[in-house]
Amino acid sequence: MLRGTFTRRGALSAAAGVVGAGVAARLSEAAPPQPHHHQELVASDKEIEIIPGVKYAAWTYNARVPGPTLRAREGDLLRIRFINAGSHPHTIHFHGIHPAVMDGTPGVGEEAGGGLIDVGKEFTYEFEARPFGLHLYHCHALPLAEHIAKGLYGMFVVDPPQGRPPADELVMVQNAFDPNFDEDNEVYAVNTVAFHFMNTPVRVRRNELVRIYLVNIVELDPINSFHVHGNFFHRFPTGTSLEPTEYTDTVIQGQGQRDVLELRFPFTGRYMFHAHKSEFAALGWMGFFEVVE
Repeated sequence: MLRGTFTRRGALSAAAGVVGAGVAARLSEAAPPQPHHHQELVASDKEIEIIPGVKYAAWTYNARVPGPTLRAREGDLLRIRFINAGSHPHTIHFHGIHPAVMDGTPGVGEEAGGGLIDVGKEFTYEFEARPFGLHLYHCHALPLAEHIAKGLYGMFVVDPPQGRPPADELVMVQNAFDPNFDEDNEVYAVNTVAFHFMNTPVRVRRNELVRIYLVNIVELDPINSFHVHGNFFHRFPTGTSLEPTEYTDTVIQGQGQRDVLELRFPFTGRYMFHAHKSEFAALGWMGFFEVVE
């Protein structure tokens, strides 16, 4: 995790909540909600490191993969200025409820300047954040698989009006990369850099509530999964209910699927987490929680 890089509750921050290469962000509960949010996202081409010494020619939002984690409270007004400084036409498609003109879909909203945003152009998306839950955003330009696989995606957290119980909140975006462009992923990770959390475990406190915002955005594979050793968690699918549906240690997600997971570690020590598909784990999607007093 990257301590000191936070998204404040009820606020959007370009520098916060992120997730540059190989870090999972912690989300702070410190700030009061704000009813209006202004954010700027810039699409650009950038070479990133997905394994130490292995580079990948990515397309990014704000020069990072995943893009910035956006956060608001249900009903807040979002105004997101999108600038395309990349080498191809792009969009931003937000999961959630909004007018068609704000959907970031090619062929929709051209009369208002939306739809497909050409190189050097910009568009401002404006809508209310709803429903509460865990969502995502990504480019919807064609070919869709290429634009997602290249890195144009990020997490979008909408808090319920009453908030959630205080917790140590973690962002985990499951992603993968095809560096030789043979349409078969060779690198798998959570938050971009393979094996990062094997060498830098995620430190949490014993008996403290841990909340994981888990999104699967892996392209080229039909499913992904998350498994934690030595513990069970409560699962809130899409985060749109405050009541869990399952108490388990493994979840399976298709692309675009997401879950809020809550757990406490009763014992100190190191506990592995990884994809419960051995191929993905062996190619980078694995790490450790380090539980301390």
